[in-house]
Amino acid sequence: MDINATKKLNNGVEIPYLGLGTLHSKDNEETVNAVRWAIEAGYRHIDTAGAYGNEKSVGQGIHQSGIDRKKIFLTTKLRTEDMLPGQQIKGFENSLKLLQMDYVDLYLIHWPIAGKTLAAWKDLEEIYRSGRARAIGVCNFAEHHFIELFRDAKVKPAINQIELHPHLSLQPLVKYCEKQGIAVEAWSPLGGLEGKGGKSLDDPALKKIAEKHGRSMAQVILRWDLQRGIITIPKSTHQARIRENANLYDFELSTAEMKTIDDLDKDPRCFGRDLNSIGF
Repeated sequence: MDINATKKLNNGVEIPYLGLGTLHSKDNEETVNAVRWAIEAGYRHIDTAGAYGNEKSVGQGIHQSGIDRKKIFLTTKLRTEDMLPGQQIKGFENSLKLLQMDYVDLYLIHWPIAGKTLAAWKDLEEIYRSGRARAIGVCNFAEHHFIELFRDAKVKPAINQIELHPHLSLQPLVKYCEKQGIAVEAWSPLGGLEGKGGKSLDDPALKKIAEKHGRSMAQVILRWDLQRGIITIPKSTHQARIRENANLYDFELSTAEMKTIDDLDKDPRCFGRDLNSIGF
């Protein structure tokens, strides 16, 4: 495995395992630079969302990188505010306009919303059939959301992007998605926002493993994701950290170390929303 490693989605599209997340990255040079630095460091996967308010800067960063658009895997997401009849397609088209792109590689429903998700999925299927999104999927779905969706969906989601880190490993949900052929992608993989010290980065067990390998705790966590087959999108706007987060391919965690990290699961959510409590 190296930075070019990809996972084949259930429709045959390949997604890089490592990407740059842009949650809470500002819509200005901060995000433009972060995207350029990531691409310079070898990242080929960039994740944004309509709700982040930074799609324009993400698009600028990609264009300024000078790299062939076809070599970048770009994800954005449908805002909950756009989950209204007649508004969902417009929301997608607005994202394309801000990104200055003709298509995205992955388009996701950002959150399940009671009474609105099924209609939104039909519009995502239409977008997928049009070729303007190479794959479609969801974020923050629990098993019961999928059960409801499958009753009506014509296209199975390619990805479920969920908050996932050592203290919230959601192993039953990950196994369910794997059984259904749905790839799992970790947002907030380090257990908190950059600069706010997620609890995972304070864990003594992780610190011990990091010291053994001569690595940062963030690198250990991201390596844990990769070895589990989880797509991961750490966010950073600092060039050194962006580079460090990509330096994951010349060490390996042992079976015992993987189990130690698996056993840290305590279900503390950094963003306070229990997926099982969200209606459909």
